[in-house]
Amino acid sequence: MTVQPRRLDRALGLWQVTASGVGIIIGAGVYVLIGSATALAGPRVWMAFVAAGLLSVFTGISYAELASMFPSAGAEFEYTRHAFPSWVAFLVGWIMFVGLMVAAAAVALGFGHYATYFVPAPDRVWALALLALVTLVALTGIRRSARLTLVLSVVQVGGLLYVIAVGAPHVGQVDLLSGGGTGYEGVLAAAALVFFAFIGFDEVITLAEETRDPTRTIPRALLLALAISALLYVGVAITAVSVVGASRLGNAERPLAFVLDHVLGGRGAAVVAVIALIATTNTTLLCITAASRLQYGMAEAGALPAGFSRLGARSRAPIVAVGLAAAVAAGFVLVGDLTLIASVTDFAVYLVFIAVNLAVILLRFQAPGRARPFRAAGSVRRVPVIPVLGLVTVFVMLPALRWEALALGTALCGLGLGAFALLRRRGIGTVGG
Repeated sequence: MTVQPRRLDRALGLWQVTASGVGIIIGAGVYVLIGSATALAGPRVWMAFVAAGLLSVFTGISYAELASMFPSAGAEFEYTRHAFPSWVAFLVGWIMFVGLMVAAAAVALGFGHYATYFVPAPDRVWALALLALVTLVALTGIRRSARLTLVLSVVQVGGLLYVIAVGAPHVGQVDLLSGGGTGYEGVLAAAALVFFAFIGFDEVITLAEETRDPTRTIPRALLLALAISALLYVGVAITAVSVVGASRLGNAERPLAFVLDHVLGGRGAAVVAVIALIATTNTTLLCITAASRLQYGMAEAGALPAGFSRLGARSRAPIVAVGLAAAVAAGFVLVGDLTLIASVTDFAVYLVFIAVNLAVILLRFQAPGRARPFRAAGSVRRVPVIPVLGLVTVFVMLPALRWEALALGTALCGLGLGAFALLRRRGIGTVGG
């Protein structure tokens, strides 16, 4: 008789976790976002990436403190259940794992869009094929998943470094401090837009129970991933504007392909398509992995049925949670155009960021003696300053959300509360704050 393993496989070190963070941050979105951001900020678009990176760091530091206190696959659910009532913690976990499933579907469809550049087929067919592939990888366990993620992340970084390298000789041809017809208001508007290019840094925390020495490794990996991604984004923004100018970049339908076409003589679209295929593969795998670990952590805490914490005998991967994440993502793929539905992910991220920053503040008063291997520096009358800045950042960025995102996000919260009530009625979910 095969004995079921009870714990996830602690196989990850600093660089594997950092690679996961970089892999999920640097998706294919930057290849499009940079054009829209340049239209708003002009040659100063690089400042927008600097600002968005700094704003991300505030909440990133809050995550780092909580990850060092509660190194759990339950991630945001685990953090918030120590500071808020159990229904709030469940809601936070619910919107995160559903948002990750939707994100996996949206990114898989993006893969399909780029795949048709080489082999014509419906986007949905390619997306479902990708989901099947990454699900098989995820089911083999974190060791193989991490090895693939590391390779793909290196290629993703290499792709952006290639853009920087081919554009570097042109740096200096454009005044990067010029407003280009836009003021600093344009830079702030662009920062709100490209803030979404940094979203995903928080998902490394779901790997806490598969990481060696997580109280030290997870905070360091999270902040390293943010720093590496920010440097790459700023470098790409500077070189892209330098190669073709702000006005042409801002009007380009496929901005980075347009930049590479200018340098390589027409081969840019193929190069960008290859890089985007790799980026979307990695991001889809990481979304499925993060969603499954979050469900596993919630089940281990008693907030979801115990079946969600079932591990494979050899892989020690949460097989039920992986299967559910992939099945739900596949269902969303069949919906087709996810532009509107995917906006729920934006709402979910902001709501969770609010909960995380508030949790850091509340726990400084509720559990002042709790060990904090990583601690956000600076406080005023025991109130930590950085989480407050993180809250301010979120509320500054909120107006950038579409009203449809707010409406769908509110509906998702309603479904989450209904699920919580149903589980409570069945005697599940009684563990919490």
